[in-house]
Amino acid sequence: MTRTSTSGTPASPASTAGRLDDIGYITFDFGNTLVPVDRAALRRVVDLTGAWTIRHLEPVPIETFHAVWAEERERQFREEIPRFREADLAIRFGRVIARLRGMASPPPDLAWDDAAAAERCNPGEIAAAVEVYSRSFVEAIPPPPDVGPLLARLAAARRLGILSNWPFAATIDRYVEAAGWAEHLTAVVVSQRIGSIKPHPSIFAAAQAALGAPTPAVCLHVGDDWAADVVGAIWAGWRAAHVRGRPEDSPLPSSDADGSVEADLELASLADLEGALPPAPPVPEARAHAPEQ
Repeated sequence: MTRTSTSGTPASPASTAGRLDDIGYITFDFGNTLVPVDRAALRRVVDLTGAWTIRHLEPVPIETFHAVWAEERERQFREEIPRFREADLAIRFGRVIARLRGMASPPPDLAWDDAAAAERCNPGEIAAAVEVYSRSFVEAIPPPPDVGPLLARLAAARRLGILSNWPFAATIDRYVEAAGWAEHLTAVVVSQRIGSIKPHPSIFAAAQAALGAPTPAVCLHVGDDWAADVVGAIWAGWRAAHVRGRPEDSPLPSSDADGSVEADLELASLADLEGALPPAPPVPEARAHAPEQ
């Protein structure tokens, strides 16, 4: 996926490859960079959510919930990702609940009538379902034990943040708090809050502002998705580290290297980042973690 300028024509990235001695700011993708998410793990999250849904909202077989959920998830990805928009979790639950209550889904070439779907469920039900999904993710997928210590060491001399595409930002906030990572982070920037997904330049601009508005060239973004993380960072003028060690069966969206840009670092795993960086520059301003508004 190639980023274009606001006029619709391809933009030209600044050449930053190889110059890493002045990196003072690092952002990390969340899913499959900080937190591996394989198919079995995400299935546990959907199992917990489905069990709550059929117990509290609509008594259908769990297999029916899984099938409807998967169809609406894929539909959202198909429709929203090309527009650089997040697959909003509340919208998905509205559609899923409406279908469980008898509403037919539209053909693939037609858009959902979300107003009609809303007539079959109320905002309170949707909000409760989203909360269950969010808390189920934190419960079902424990943080890797080596990530916290890595963040602590890097944060001693650099400002760190999370910069992630994710359908419900509060999930990442909760995960960060539960894992004990908050004290190491200056910012948590998530697509659902910003209104656009990586690789769109607006989300990198939001992260830059949340980190204290450093120049792009001193910012490094670390992620596993080539188009979202590497291409997005390079076209924003940042440096980019590509992590290749994502779970092979992960259901999270991803893309392969296409040769359109060159990553500054190629890492077999996140654990290799620390050794690949030169000594840190002078410590940036004091960290003050707060999710972006």
